[in-house]
Amino acid sequence: MKATGIVRRIDELGRIVIPKEIRRTQRIRQGDSLEIFTAADGEVVFKKYSPLSGLGSLSKVYAEVLAKSLGRPVVVCDTHQIVAAAGPGRGELLGRAISPELEQLLAARSVYTAPADRTRRLPMLERSERPILCAAPILAHGDIEGGVLLPGTGRDALPEEEAVHAVATAAAFLAKWMEE
Repeated sequence: MKATGIVRRIDELGRIVIPKEIRRTQRIRQGDSLEIFTAADGEVVFKKYSPLSGLGSLSKVYAEVLAKSLGRPVVVCDTHQIVAAAGPGRGELLGRAISPELEQLLAARSVYTAPADRTRRLPMLERSERPILCAAPILAHGDIEGGVLLPGTGRDALPEEEAVHAVATAAAFLAKWMEE
């Protein structure tokens, strides 16, 4: 962990304010859930909570099966970062922050297919030109928990209707699994 040099006092109700600089750089917003860990050496660690990370291998396995079936990469993200990836380039995607455009797209709560005009495609990752070809939000208990995505390159054609349907089905499956 990196020390920030910022010190805060706990108030009489046991609350502590997370500095604005840290909230901004870590993309922590009002209403976000934080998981609290303690270490043997006395450290207290706050981590953004992602219900999708609790699915762990399930989202990874589903992404792998879907990628093999579709013959193209598949990505599962929570509302902040990539949590599972399958297909070519998967190692470089895990843990990367999703773009603000993708966050807004998932917030729309509907399946998205990129426009045919390659210059109007939305970026999947923060500080990256890699476009989203298709995205389906994962909605569990009425909340947006993440999405299933088909990433592309600048030369990829749009996915066929069957691939879009498969991505939507994957998102619905993961949402149902989270609700159980």
